[in-house]
This record gives sequence, structure tokens and C-alpha cells, in this order.
Amino acid sequence: MSARSETLLWLAQRASAAVLAFCVVVHLATIIVAVQGGLSAAEILARTRGSVLGLVFYTTFVLAAAVHAPIGLRATLGEWLGWRGAARDAVLLLFALALAVLGLRAVAGVFGGAA
Repeated sequence: MSARSETLLWLAQRASAAVLAFCVVVHLATIIVAVQGGLSAAEILARTRGSVLGLVFYTTFVLAAAVHAPIGLRATLGEWLGWRGAARDAVLLLFALALAVLGLRAVAGVFGGAA
């Protein structure tokens, strides 16, 4: 892989980390507020239906994770197992797609009502 491609992956890794850090803080704060407010899981799910803000936020969260995790795993597989090349990258692309599809199905199920 070219130095330019490696640089772009490095930038994507760092940018997705920043997005994930923000999303995790917001997600945890939301959980704390909901639990302290005494909301049940059913009440929380009832409040999420049709929430455009929630849909956009969690879609962003899922997509950031789908970018971040495979890039980190790519580096780990290269360093620890010496696995490099097109086969590793193809497997990790499939992994990224699976994370995105499964995560977006979950978001649709919580915020849109249909998975």
C-alpha cells in the first residue's frame, strides 16, 4: 500500500477516534440520565421512536465504529501476526461492511421501528 494510502488510513483512524470519543461521552451521559430518571427499557425505546436527532447521532456512532475498528485491527493483524496484503484488507473490508450493516439495522430498529 502506498504511503499516501497509509496516511489516509491514519487520518481516518484518528478522525473516527475523535468522533467515537464524543459519541461515547454523549451515550454514557444519556444512559446515566435515563437510569437516574427511573426509565425502564420499554419507556426508553418508546421515546426513541421517530427521533431524527437520535437516528442521526447513532448512525454517526455506528459509521465511526465501522471505520475505526477495522483500521485498528488491520494494524494489529500486521504487527502481531504478520498478516499483510490484499487478503487481509479484503477480510477487513468485509468486517467493516458487516459492522456498518448490523449497526445500522440496530439503529433502524431502535429509532425507526423496523429493522
